[in-house]
Amino acid sequence: MSESQVKVRSQPLPLGELIQSSDTAQIETAFEELPPVEMARMISSLNKADQIDLLELLGPEKSASIISKLSGLGAANMVAQLTSEQAAPIVDELPRQLQVNILRRMKKNRASEILRAIKPHKVKKLERLMRYPENTAGGLMITEYLSYPEDMSVREVLDDLREHGETYSDFDIQYAYVISETGHLSGVLRLRDLLMAPRDRALSETMIKSPLHVNINASLRDLKDFFRQYTFLGAPVTDDEGKLVGVIRSSSVREAANRQNNQLFLKFAGIVGGEESRSMSLFKRSSRRLSWLSINIVLNIVAASVIALYQDTLEKAIVLAVFLPIISDMSGCSGNQAVAVSIRAIRLWP
Repeated sequence: MSESQVKVRSQPLPLGELIQSSDTAQIETAFEELPPVEMARMISSLNKADQIDLLELLGPEKSASIISKLSGLGAANMVAQLTSEQAAPIVDELPRQLQVNILRRMKKNRASEILRAIKPHKVKKLERLMRYPENTAGGLMITEYLSYPEDMSVREVLDDLREHGETYSDFDIQYAYVISETGHLSGVLRLRDLLMAPRDRALSETMIKSPLHVNINASLRDLKDFFRQYTFLGAPVTDDEGKLVGVIRSSSVREAANRQNNQLFLKFAGIVGGEESRSMSLFKRSSRRLSWLSINIVLNIVAASVIALYQDTLEKAIVLAVFLPIISDMSGCSGNQAVAVSIRAIRLWP
């Protein structure tokens, strides 16, 4: 057997063929070796039936792992193709913030069906987060965090961490928070200080008092300003009464800012219906662009009507017609320049 034949046989099969053969091991191996961008490209190239078969082959946990690496639009599109019974176990395995983002992109009745199939204690947290506007501290915060009463000792906190270590390992923990008897934020507890402090010391003596925090109704602009001023990985979120309700991560703010910039870019490009991908149906993609294209047609008709009004003048001085394409071209170039400057401003917008 020649070397070239060996190389050809060692090449992996296309993803569609692996799905048809139900070769779960090779599918998992292929995804482990791919960067997220390439993974998203391969999945988007599959037809709807193959995408559904792929998720069924991998199971809820591994399917959730793959979906979490896709963009918000790609993740929502994949989940939307499934029945509520198929989607619920996968959504249940996703990170809380991604769950909220996906459910927000669905129709209300479909999102309600999926929520009904998820465990009740998890549904309450999801519904609570979905009540807040998307680009606010309440809509972006996470509700998995560590908080302890201020009268607890360092020893009691360390014992709790050891006892529930497996549960807390899924939390994105940078700090622990200290609260009063009424649930108000009293201080922030750095894990380093917790480990180094004497075991019998109270948390009220170990914590950082009067910590910086953000209000649950803070806008995305306010959050960007906050994390630009303070280089924190996260900050506590409090309600109007000062009670601790969640934690906002700087990474979540950056992702939300990027989504907002993408939406502005799409509007500048004339796609006012929101995000779109090539995997969407032709009708849906056309309808998202139709409003802007309709306005453009009307404006072109107006421009043509103005030219028609001066038809007699053009007949007397036909040389004026020579300047029509020049004017049209210059207006197009100036428009492109304006778009380029606007996109640059969006990219650099703090």
